[in-house]
Amino acid sequence: MTGFVLAAIAPITTPSVDWLGVAPVIALGGAGVAIVLARALLRRSAVTTPVCVALGILGVVLAAIFEYRLWHLVRADGAITTMAGMVRVDPFGVFLSVVVLIGTIYALFISVAYLKRESLDAPEYLALVMLSAAGMVAIITANDLIAIFVALEVLSIPLYVLAAFDRRRMASQEAGLKYFVLGAFSSAVFLYGVALTYGATGSTSLTAIGDFLANNTLYEQGTLLAGGALLLAGLGFKVAAVPFHFWTPDVYEGAPTPVTAFMAAATKAAAFAVLIRVFSIAFPLYRTDWKPALWVLAVLTLVVGSVAALVQTDVKRILAYSAIAHSGYILIGFQTGTIAGRQAALLYLLIYTFMAIGTFAVIMLASMTGDDRHSLDDYRGFALQRPVLGGILIFFLLAQAGIPLTGGFIAKLEVFSAAAQSNNYSLLVIGVLAAVVAMFFYLRIALALASPATGGEYFSDRRVDRWSGVVVATAALAVLATGVTPGPFIDWARQAVYFV
Repeated sequence: MTGFVLAAIAPITTPSVDWLGVAPVIALGGAGVAIVLARALLRRSAVTTPVCVALGILGVVLAAIFEYRLWHLVRADGAITTMAGMVRVDPFGVFLSVVVLIGTIYALFISVAYLKRESLDAPEYLALVMLSAAGMVAIITANDLIAIFVALEVLSIPLYVLAAFDRRRMASQEAGLKYFVLGAFSSAVFLYGVALTYGATGSTSLTAIGDFLANNTLYEQGTLLAGGALLLAGLGFKVAAVPFHFWTPDVYEGAPTPVTAFMAAATKAAAFAVLIRVFSIAFPLYRTDWKPALWVLAVLTLVVGSVAALVQTDVKRILAYSAIAHSGYILIGFQTGTIAGRQAALLYLLIYTFMAIGTFAVIMLASMTGDDRHSLDDYRGFALQRPVLGGILIFFLLAQAGIPLTGGFIAKLEVFSAAAQSNNYSLLVIGVLAAVVAMFFYLRIALALASPATGGEYFSDRRVDRWSGVVVATAALAVLATGVTPGPFIDWARQAVYFV
């Protein structure tokens, strides 16, 4: 009886939903659920894996179609805000959602051969990838700190399982456990930051926080600044910024190689998307407070990532510290606080997706069953025995180093140009010096690939499957295209920098 009285006094209203705005998340999440159902219905028949792979690809294709439609809508009519303002689809979100979809489809392709080689259950693995991708797209378009936290958990929990998916390998179990423990801690830090921000502003909506701070003067700013610092720390874990990077080398080394590729590309894009969105929309008036913090993070990330990679002997650990250093370059673009800097960060994330996925795809093809031995000595002579694959791997490494006529050179050039335009010459000099240092460990791997093998040769001589071949070939072409004809990619990033 009391319920009916309360309902009459305060009728319950449900927020309207723009289904097209959330359609990409539904497509990816629905594909993950469909894979689980297919696994239950088909059990272990011969068609189970092909059906599950097809469902995963279908989910990504549908999401891409929806993103294509959304891109034209938001470019013509402005941002789409739905679900009581908790979701905001704008050019920025669509661009990085496409980057995540590229990383997801590539991860699915290279996982097919890997799962078969390692005799791992494909349906569960593929379902986890799709659910994590759904969380990534959701967090990119989230416009509320609560929605961001929920999406953060949706994308993270499947990754914890994926990192430890190969239960026969102790390194994989260790990677999953470390990632879970440190990830849970970072989520708690982020949630505490949400609470403090809400306490200071009375809202968790990014746009509402920005409006409140624009129209009100806080005489006691300690709570807000502490909340912002905790939000930065929680998100810094996901982007692998120093000093929140400790999980990265062990997880990259121990996780299955396709999972490492997925985290290096898609997860980094999603994490930087929410980092840029939160501080650009909610705290634009506090640039003088968070820009110095980002300056310190960028410098530490560049220095630690570049220098620590020099002393590593495992290829996957070297690439892990390389991924940390790349986060530093992206932080340079965002730290400028300018439109040009944000454009450079978006372009960098797009190009890095192709470079990272391509690199790890070749490493997956080069390794033998077990996926444990990735030392430099294990890869000696690879380019001599398999010159095509070895040459492509060297190309990806040189692209990450920033050699001209590659996408990596254009990405770094745009970031450095943005820093120069904002008169941030100290960060520019540090970034250039870090790039010079990084050149040594990339050349170190390339030299090992082209050197004669000193002992028993350790690399696969099996034929390249069609799925992995598509990934390696298209990723190499994309890196080359962005280096030779960067104009269309720069224009696309320029159109995507606005939250309108």
